[in-house]
Parts: sequence; C-alpha cells; structure tokens
Amino acid sequence: MSTAEHHARAPRSVRCFVVTVSDTRSTDTDTGGRTIVDLLAAAGHTIEGRRILKDDPAEVASLVREQAASERVDVVITTGGTGITRRDSTFEAIDGLLDKRLPGFGELFRMLSFQDIGAAAMLSRACAGTYQGKVIVALPGSENAVRLAMTRLVIPELGHLVAETRR
Repeated sequence: MSTAEHHARAPRSVRCFVVTVSDTRSTDTDTGGRTIVDLLAAAGHTIEGRRILKDDPAEVASLVREQAASERVDVVITTGGTGITRRDSTFEAIDGLLDKRLPGFGELFRMLSFQDIGAAAMLSRACAGTYQGKVIVALPGSENAVRLAMTRLVIPELGHLVAETRR
C-alpha cells in the first residue's frame, strides 16, 4: 500500500492528551503546551486533557502510563524536559516506557531544527514511539521547537501513526 493510501485510510481526528513538563511553567506561561493544543484543534483533533507536571521522571512516566491505559486517548504529546540540564528527565521517563521507538522522528526533528538554530539542535532529545498501542511524542519546551515539530512532523502523520498502532 502506498503512503497516500495509508493516509487515505487513516483517521482524520484522533484523541490527544498534552503534558507540559516544567518546574516553572503555569497555565498562563505554558506557551509550548498551548501551541500543541491550538495546532491539534486547528487540524481537527480532539484534546482529551492537558496537564502541567514538575520535571520528575516518575510522575511523567506515571501520567503517560495512565493516559495510555485510557480508551479515550490515542496519543500523548509532552513538551519540555528533553534537553541536557540536570533537571531535564522527560527523555528518560518516556524512553523507558516505549515498546517501539521511532528514531526517525528525533533524527528528522533535529535535521529540521538545525536549519533554524544550527548545531545547537544536537542538544534536543526529542523522541517518539509507541507504548501499549498508543503514540507517544516528547517535544522540547520551546514554542518555536513545538511549532516546528507539530507542523512539519506530528500533524502531517498523526492519523497514519494512530492507524498503524491499531493494526
């Protein structure tokens, strides 16, 4: 089956849960999470919920497990905690859960990011994969990085990703 045929058979709308991982963001200052929600809604997807968590890998993993177990959620997207500071631990929390990794996602994101910010793109540990039949995506906290990943990678393939995880 061609990519076009896969896309034609994919759901047009999927159910998403958005998690912001930050020690400093609040609902008012969470531009990354707000951008994800706005872009998903504009693309016709459903937002099943949104939370802000401190950068604690156990809490992040627990919430992702909880949402992946929900029949109301197809996709969990996180923003924040993918850098290399001591407090950045989203990558470890997510990577430790994944049943299947999509290394191409991180590679493509860093390639696209390199075009905007140069060699600093290598500091991102954005990643994606599947966990218990759900799509999991971990994005940086920067609004610009979120917008890049969502518009160029996530939204164009979201229905296709969900369809493949259901097979």
